[in-house]
Amino acid sequence: MFKKILVANRGEIAVRVIRACHELGVAAVAVYSDADAHAAHVREADEAYRLGPAAPAESYLNAERIFAVAGEANCDALHPGYGFLAESAAFASACVGSQAHRSIRWIGPSPKIISLMGDKIAARRAAQKSGMPVVPGTSEPLRIGDDLQKIARGIGYPVAIKAAAGGGGKGLRVARDAREVEQAMRLAAREAAAYFGDATLYVERYLANPKHVEVQVFGDAHGHLVHLGERDCSMQRRHQKLVEETPARIGDGLRSRLIDAAVGLARGIGYDSAGTIECLVDGTEFFFLEMNTRIQVEHTVTEMTWGVDLVKAQIRVAAGEPLWFAQSDVSPRGHAIECRINAESPAQGFRPSPGEITAFSAPSGPGVRVDTAAFAGSLIPPEYDSLIAKLVVWGADRDEARARAVRALREFEVRGVETTIPFLKLLVADPEFARGTYTTPTVERFVQDRAEEVAAAYPAPVTSERRGEDKSTTQLAVDVNGKRFTVRIYGRASSTSTRAGRPRSTSTDLMAGRARPSSPKRLNTDSGVIESPMHGIVTEVRAKSGDLVEDGQVVAVIEAMKMMNEIVAHRTGTIGSVEVNIGETVETGSRLLTYAE
Repeated sequence: MFKKILVANRGEIAVRVIRACHELGVAAVAVYSDADAHAAHVREADEAYRLGPAAPAESYLNAERIFAVAGEANCDALHPGYGFLAESAAFASACVGSQAHRSIRWIGPSPKIISLMGDKIAARRAAQKSGMPVVPGTSEPLRIGDDLQKIARGIGYPVAIKAAAGGGGKGLRVARDAREVEQAMRLAAREAAAYFGDATLYVERYLANPKHVEVQVFGDAHGHLVHLGERDCSMQRRHQKLVEETPARIGDGLRSRLIDAAVGLARGIGYDSAGTIECLVDGTEFFFLEMNTRIQVEHTVTEMTWGVDLVKAQIRVAAGEPLWFAQSDVSPRGHAIECRINAESPAQGFRPSPGEITAFSAPSGPGVRVDTAAFAGSLIPPEYDSLIAKLVVWGADRDEARARAVRALREFEVRGVETTIPFLKLLVADPEFARGTYTTPTVERFVQDRAEEVAAAYPAPVTSERRGEDKSTTQLAVDVNGKRFTVRIYGRASSTSTRAGRPRSTSTDLMAGRARPSSPKRLNTDSGVIESPMHGIVTEVRAKSGDLVEDGQVVAVIEAMKMMNEIVAHRTGTIGSVEVNIGETVETGSRLLTYAE
């Protein structure tokens, strides 16, 4: 077994790996950026080393600095977690190769397999070779400038334009017709470059109403391989998961064929760690989507039902141990559901909500697990993913698990930033989720059909009219005729910021990442200013002084928490001035462009 492991990540997954190390009697070394100097993973580790500034390129993506820390701390292994460098074949190779630094053991699959399956085009070919069906699409890499219009016509609309080096919904855009192709390609390429450092793309037919089902596989370096069931991850916003569960609500025959195909693919490539094969299920058919050569965010629900600690298993296998159980030795028990608690505002298009957490109280009780690095006083930096916590519940059956999810969400309290908790309360209680018949478009339909309820679950956003006021919120418990009520007060404007006790709704496009400035009236169409609805970095400005823009036209793109968000004009008019530069960091409410008088 290893003596000391470097955990090359942050947040809840870093804490999760550190805990696994300690249970195995192994010392854990944390790394941190300036934004994470006081983070939980730094506190929980045996040692901690600074990487650099908050920007990922200067910290968690700085391979040379990470290797320097590994040498300085005398680590003999490295666990990458998920995201950042977890699926970088070059980084994995540098761990095990003859570099200037001392070689350390890579906790994950072999670099060769990461390279094969990390290239989504090569992964499609590997799936086809193993006999697994794939979604119709391209088998050659594409870049900006290629004739995507012709390719899309050949495949048939709608099409999904995806990052070849991507995963997790990053670098993925959908074009529903020829008019959307170029814009989708630009955004997908830009997002792919920002998140993965590679703007290469490929195109697939976009299945309109599938389930997203994935299979957990686990192998070792001695040729042993097992599966640990499947997970349904269809509850998504902007192609990123919100709720996951296992087992999936699919037929037993389909489940058997899907798992057999996934195991065949993993065995065919000689997979040797924890990995996930993601598929789209359309009726009674399934198609290979991608393989994630790392631990998944949602590995928790598999652990809860199959009784295997996947992170400790990763470490033991990387240390050279053969897999200590066969397929016949393990079986699932009960049902598990995970809800992702993100710092986002679903009432405003899932707009990122970075900031300081002022209060944090997690649920507990039977069958409840919370994986988090958050605490009162911790920060959600704008440079990283918006995940605050993972609420995981287990029940003897699905009904009990869902009831526990409802109860636990009711107990969960996070203040200081907006979160997905109020939205998840509505979503998990929805009849479609209760039936288990949901598919990947369900969340989009949900926010459209129940927009007023979603808006009512969140306070009215701070607008230009309120920007100079006290934005703090507080809760006050009051007794009325012996009955206890809890009211929330929003700064000095709280008495006038709502009408009839209900927060104002917004006219934000809730799903497409298209954020419109909000105001007390309908988008304040008399306003002469186009404002930023979020903290982020300006990556594009598509209008200049003198341009005539239409209501709903995209005028800028802002990168926030590694997502590209289109900012649209809220009325037709002529642009008078551009108030920002590309590359500039802006705050919520900052002026982007102004209309001419």
